[in-house]
Amino acid sequence: MTQSSATRWHSFDSQDNINQAATARILQAANEAIQAQGSFYVVLAGGSTPKAVYQLLSEQQADWANWHVFHNDDRCLPVDHEERNSKMARDAWLSKVAIPEQKIHDIPAELGNVAGAKAYAETLKDVRTFDLVILGLGEDGHTASLFPNQTVDNSADAVPVFDAPKPPADRITISQSRLNNTKEVMFLVTGAGKQEAVDNWRNGAAIPATLITGNNGVEVYCFDVELK
Repeated sequence: MTQSSATRWHSFDSQDNINQAATARILQAANEAIQAQGSFYVVLAGGSTPKAVYQLLSEQQADWANWHVFHNDDRCLPVDHEERNSKMARDAWLSKVAIPEQKIHDIPAELGNVAGAKAYAETLKDVRTFDLVILGLGEDGHTASLFPNQTVDNSADAVPVFDAPKPPADRITISQSRLNNTKEVMFLVTGAGKQEAVDNWRNGAAIPATLITGNNGVEVYCFDVELK
């Protein structure tokens, strides 16, 4: 499939409105994918804004049995560590709905970044094109664990990250090329601290977030940042 570089910006006037809109779009994407292909493959982001959306999703009715859940990155910490993205998603949402356990694919980051990335790449090996990749935006412009001034490793579907500028230094991320193998991309961007990153993005700067375009462009949902 050809990739589109189109970036579509959506501004919301409250945290609740962005949360509700993102939740509605995720559910719609799931319904469309299940109707078309019998399953929905979604990649989750970590962070506070996605957490609020996940909490809303936990209250919804959906065809959960046909969802397949992945994570765009995770920190190399124990499984039950509060800063694990997989733990956050389970606590906020996944443990409260009827997605079969075998369809929830946590990154085994507790194995360390090299062994864990190798294992997750094996998990992803036969996975079809994702239906939706959810991403956040760091104040430095990073997304997933793709950081500024670090070489992008596309050697596998999941790759180790060393020397991340935010602790812990060791992480695992789905690679740029595999994140781009998706029908739809949704960025959730909230908070005035993201203003510089948004300005750089809109002004054409080559921040890591711009590496992810998907097959049909990108939807950026924003609150508390100005779209200048």
